[in-house]
Amino acid sequence: MADYILEMKSITKLYPGVKALDNVNLQVERGEIHALVGENGAGKSTLMNVLSGTIPHGEYTGDIVYNGQECQFHNIHDSEKLGIVIIHQELALIPELTIAENMFLGNERKNSFGKINWNETYKQASEQMKRVGLKESSNVLIKDIGTGKQQLVEIAKALSKNVKLLILDEPTSSLNEEDSKMLLDMLLGFKKEGLTSIIITHKLNEVAYCADRITVVRDGSTIETMENPNHDIDEERIIKGMVGRELTDRYPAREHKIGKEVLFQVKNWEVYHPVYTEKCMAKNISFEVHKGEVVGFSGLQGAGRTELMMSLFGKSYGTKISGQEFINGQEVHLKNEHDAIEHGLAYATEDRKVNGLVLEDSIAWNTTMAKMSKISKRGIIDVNKENKVANEYVAAMKTKTPSVQQAVGNLSGGNQQKVLLSKWMFAEPDVLILDEPTRGIDVGAKYEIYGIINDMVAQGKAVIMVSSELPELLGMCDNIYVMNEGRLVGTFTAEDATQEKIMSAILSSKDKA
Repeated sequence: MADYILEMKSITKLYPGVKALDNVNLQVERGEIHALVGENGAGKSTLMNVLSGTIPHGEYTGDIVYNGQECQFHNIHDSEKLGIVIIHQELALIPELTIAENMFLGNERKNSFGKINWNETYKQASEQMKRVGLKESSNVLIKDIGTGKQQLVEIAKALSKNVKLLILDEPTSSLNEEDSKMLLDMLLGFKKEGLTSIIITHKLNEVAYCADRITVVRDGSTIETMENPNHDIDEERIIKGMVGRELTDRYPAREHKIGKEVLFQVKNWEVYHPVYTEKCMAKNISFEVHKGEVVGFSGLQGAGRTELMMSLFGKSYGTKISGQEFINGQEVHLKNEHDAIEHGLAYATEDRKVNGLVLEDSIAWNTTMAKMSKISKRGIIDVNKENKVANEYVAAMKTKTPSVQQAVGNLSGGNQQKVLLSKWMFAEPDVLILDEPTRGIDVGAKYEIYGIINDMVAQGKAVIMVSSELPELLGMCDNIYVMNEGRLVGTFTAEDATQEKIMSAILSSKDKA
């Protein structure tokens, strides 16, 4: 008989106009890694928010049985007292505080007088950091370490709470392949120590690699739970469960009609860090993009791809920027983001929740805000026109929402991404830069976004795609540029490119650095 550490029975959660969870059941065995998969909006994160107390008892129906006892969690502190700790997709760390201060924030180490015992705080922080392989000093500021290490801080923070059941929501969405594998191997190591984990991820290769069992959720309902004893489960079976149909091709077919005309060109571009002004983030970069072309940029985390693209988009990043930009054969001097938009250049950020969208505002507002001149006259917005435009994009993008007046923050990650793309498509750019366009979204939504990209280039526009997923670049791009440590270290055509060649270009350039 199975030893269940957790049973969630008939969980139902309603939002206005939406049934987010409909009689969901989940059973997690003690000491296993259990993957929870499904399309964006399927209810995965909502289910985990119910478990953690983020959605308190009374706001849903159903039962939670943990360690054989029925539990009613009214807040996240109630679940943490029993060893249930959730790490959300958006890391909850404060950049200006140290690693140790973040690790024990709200869980302070105090002396007998009720004051913070800093010696004990830093000592215990260092001990937990060793468990996750962090070699930094515990008094380093969070803002001074990369995203991968910040994820490790979150895990160390969970360990400091005597975690028994660890929930990770898209833990590798912002990590490169090397850091992702290291994190998954760490979970496998914790499993040997008896820790139980629930992992939400859209990366099916990760599911196959680490999960003992997989539960598929679709449209707020449990579809099935699959065994994965040999870590070789068929990805196609998971996809069929997620989307309700077979997805025979991950990348929609496109007739590659690249024009001779160069639409966007960059020559000898350099940009330096905005704070550490002696650090060059992109050095002597030159490339070009033709009409009808999808150009990819590959590289490990910290390679300088995002910094390069942001600096090209109206100097929205960096200092001491130099070099030349050409759009439609004419040199342009883009002083700010507005200049870039007016010249037909758009940039869809990798961080949609912080820099891409205004979460508290409506879909309609977010869709039109990049070029409001199109729906206004003499500074007055035509609300009917705005709503009409937003509804057209919701239909075209297949965005799941009860209304265009819905706040974007209430949408799933994939649907937020569709609103972000709608915003830039409404601005009618000639060149669209997409920075990690499918990060944290499911295979079905990815396929739809790939189709949108294909439609754009079929109209003679150009797309630059920055992605940490090599299969995505190989499946979508006509040419791929490879960056490492701020430099271009390789260029491949679609016919010549392979994952091995791209990684070899990166690694061999490291040897020469």
